[in-house]
Formats: sequence, structure tokens, C-alpha cells
Amino acid sequence: MLGRRLAAGGNKVTALVRREPGPGQIRWDPAGSGLDPAALRGVDAVVHLAGENIAGGRWTGPRKREILQSRRLGTRVLAEAVARAPNGPTTMVSASAVGYYGDRGDELLTEASPPGRGFLPEVAVAWEEGTRPAAAAGVRTASLRIGLLLTPEGGLLQRMLPPFRLGLGGPLGDGTQWMSWIAAEDLVEAFLHTLTRDEVCGAVNAVGPGPVRNADFARTLGRVLHRPASIPVPAFALRLAFGEMADEAILASARVVPGVLQATGFTFKYPTLEPALIHLLRPATT
Repeated sequence: MLGRRLAAGGNKVTALVRREPGPGQIRWDPAGSGLDPAALRGVDAVVHLAGENIAGGRWTGPRKREILQSRRLGTRVLAEAVARAPNGPTTMVSASAVGYYGDRGDELLTEASPPGRGFLPEVAVAWEEGTRPAAAAGVRTASLRIGLLLTPEGGLLQRMLPPFRLGLGGPLGDGTQWMSWIAAEDLVEAFLHTLTRDEVCGAVNAVGPGPVRNADFARTLGRVLHRPASIPVPAFALRLAFGEMADEAILASARVVPGVLQATGFTFKYPTLEPALIHLLRPATT
């Protein structure tokens, strides 16, 4: 989606791939030969989104190591190539996540807030630290701490839709945890904003300006789908189903605000939850 938006704006988009490259592609191998810095000659900016899917399975020991290493190693390999590239990129934008903050209750979290405790904060810290070689070389770097991405094609919303459409949805756990979300279109525009605004660097909270409690999210989703949303999923059931991931990724509370985006003039297309869900789930009426 981001690549299409960049191309539509007249930009040349080159993809990094791990297989034999085709036209408009560059091969890289984070766990092996790395990336030839010369391949980035003449490139203006690099966007790094790669990483093992956090929600792709239960967090066994080997899987946690794979998740962590995919971000730590991949980001560092790319940042080192950016730093050494002749006539190379002047900007590097990397994904990160609001998991950086951990479970923080009702605390209002800005880019200046310290990291939390747990596996997801450990992953996010390593992810962001991986950009240091590029920053040390004078490349403008930014890490977008992405919140719950609203898309029916993946993530938590995709998992929630089937029971909600059957009228069996409701809050997760006690429903008091804060959910910091962002519409997919706004996330793409946040990346573009970060790429094109020289004053944007460091941590950037890529979330909408209106975080909501999980119970309010459930009620809003039910209203948009014209279904009741009064059947809670107990915390113990989530822990049985997802293990450690339940406490860190589903039941954790992170009330995050997009301070840097707002301070640098970013305008959200979907600043509130209900219009964002209507746009996604009732496309014929928008």
C-alpha cells in the first residue's frame, strides 16, 4: 500500500527481496551476505518494514528468539549499508511498535516516555537501536511506533470480526485496557509525512489521536456491524489460547498519543474510531 502510494506520487520504488532479484528489486540477505552498500547508490530514502509476524503463533522460546532476531539483525544490516552507501540515502524510516511502552494502565504515553518491561518492549527497543549505524553516519532516522492497525486483512481486528459478525463479540478481559489504534490510510500518510519532513526524526508514535478502552472499541465495532457486543472473552480464556501473548499484546494497556505527528502538522483523515471502522467495514456507504 505504501509502495503504491509512493509510486503514484511519481517516486521510483525499489524493493529489497531475499530471492533472486527481478526488475526494480535489490537482493539482500540479513542472516548471510547482508546488503551491498553500493546497491543503494542514488537512493534518496529507505523504508524498513520487515520482521517476523509477532502474532503468527504462540511465543515459544525459539519463536521469541526468531521474532527478536529478525528485527535486531535485519534493521542493523540495513542501517549499516545505508551508512556506507556512496551517494546513498539521506533518510531511513523504520517500523517499530507501541509495544515499546508495555502495559502502562492509564498513563498518557508520549514519544518521551521510557520503555516498559516485557518481551514486546525488548523487541521494540532492539528494533529502534538497530537504526543507530545510519544515525551515527548523519542519516536522518525515524522509528514509527505503530499502534493497532485497523484493517480487516490482518491483526487483531481480523481475528475479532468473525465472532462479532455472529453477534458473539464483546470486550477482551475486563475491557478497561487502552487501545491505541490507527487507520491503515493514516498510517501510510504518516510514513509519507515522516519521509518528507526533515524535522521529523527519532521516535514517532504512529497512532490516532483518540485511543479508546477495549470495552468502547467493542461497543463501537458492534454498532458499526449492527450486532450486539456484550459477550466478554475472559482473560483466562485468552491466556489459554495465546499464552504469554495474551497479557502483552491483547490485555496490555497503552494509552499512546501522536505528539510528534501533531506537532509537525500531520492531519488525520480518521481521528475517531467509528468513522474509521465504517470506512473499512461498510465501504458501500462511504
